[in-house]
Amino acid sequence: MYDLVVIGTGPGGYVGAIRAAQLGMKVAVVEKRAAHGGTCLNVGCIPSKALLHASELFEEAGHGFGNMGIKVSAPKVDMKQMLKFKQDAIDGNTKGIEFLLKKNKIDAFHGTGKILAAGKVEVTPEKGDAQILETRNICIATGSDVAQLPGIEIDEKQVVSSTGALELTKVPGHMVVVGAGVIGLELGSVWRRLGAKVTVVEFLDHILPGTDSEVAKKFRVMLGRQGFQFKLGSKVTGAKTSKSGVKVTIEPAKGGDAETIDADIVLVAIGRVPYTDGLGLEEAGVAVDERKRVVVDDHFATNVPGIFAIGDVVRGAMLAHKAEEEGVALAELLAGQAGHVNYGIIPGVVYTYPEVASVGKTEDELKAEGVAYKSGSFPFMANGRAKANQTTDGFVKVLADAKTDQVLGVHILGPMAGELIHECAVLMEFGGSAEDLARTCHAHPTLSEAVKEAALATDKRAIHS
Repeated sequence: MYDLVVIGTGPGGYVGAIRAAQLGMKVAVVEKRAAHGGTCLNVGCIPSKALLHASELFEEAGHGFGNMGIKVSAPKVDMKQMLKFKQDAIDGNTKGIEFLLKKNKIDAFHGTGKILAAGKVEVTPEKGDAQILETRNICIATGSDVAQLPGIEIDEKQVVSSTGALELTKVPGHMVVVGAGVIGLELGSVWRRLGAKVTVVEFLDHILPGTDSEVAKKFRVMLGRQGFQFKLGSKVTGAKTSKSGVKVTIEPAKGGDAETIDADIVLVAIGRVPYTDGLGLEEAGVAVDERKRVVVDDHFATNVPGIFAIGDVVRGAMLAHKAEEEGVALAELLAGQAGHVNYGIIPGVVYTYPEVASVGKTEDELKAEGVAYKSGSFPFMANGRAKANQTTDGFVKVLADAKTDQVLGVHILGPMAGELIHECAVLMEFGGSAEDLARTCHAHPTLSEAVKEAALATDKRAIHS
């Protein structure tokens, strides 16, 4: 008898399992893949960041080294080696999780998990007989799958999802990206840097839905300068494949004449959907909503006692770190502690160049909610370290309550934004003010000084702008 069986070993599942084991529970995990880590480590976060890193260095070697007095011959792409570099990143991380599970004495079962009833999970391996695990508690942490575009068949060869886009063996001449969200822009960046022409088709009239509108507008201009082409307010209605490529049919979202463009590869990146099929939820009586998300309360409990759910299969942002926090919180709640996730302070990062990072409220949200606020911005153009590195695109924006000065949101477009955002997240967790941030000494010269200056700017007293 286990205290907890976790179905899925993505970031939420394996982290929750480890925390539960630390708290003295007997834990088992069920994973359908050969390797642990879920989408994130196998076909998502980790491999995409490896290719983003490699492609950024490739572009810098080809276009940036000369300005620094570094003379090199024009770089060439070796896709076989680059894909090996990506796979090494995957293997290193997935093997690390395997080690951590063993270290914490967690039993790992490979196969498809199905809930037979509260307290019973059936595991069916690819080969061999199924077995039933008995447990006091079950955690559903099965993550999400690629969202399909109606009428467009993904073959992972010419019409690909994010999974197929990470496995291309040659640089496409023209890639059409359907969806201007995080995944589309990140993977589009990889292939544009390596030499592809990239056209992004987005149903809305702006990129990065949900991002602060000022940041999104300025970022779109930057991507345009890099060579991205955008067709906003448009929808893809067809993708006909042939040996010569893909003919993509595009129409205005509000109606109008269609146009056809030729592509070598079409990347469908319109989002993700909860992975709940085949889990036995209906038979077990577990409630799901209209989007097939598992319905849970504030303590991650479903309507069936003893069955819980976390991560992409429940409401909220589909982010690995959000799932991790929920996994930890659930384990602590099961141990009688006060597990909690502050959903108002979950950072989000787009790992393009420049990076986009945010935490808390956007300016658009504050306006819609009628919150009186003050805003302070500071450009990286005025930051000494950014100037020295010639990485001056972008800015930092701090939003604070007009009366209390409490920081309500921070948005960064620029170099290392994904790292810079976290001092702001820590500040906000403690209810800190823009004044607190402004009066904290920051080392010079660092990019983080731009954060300090943006906080000063909320009181119109930035020093360097």
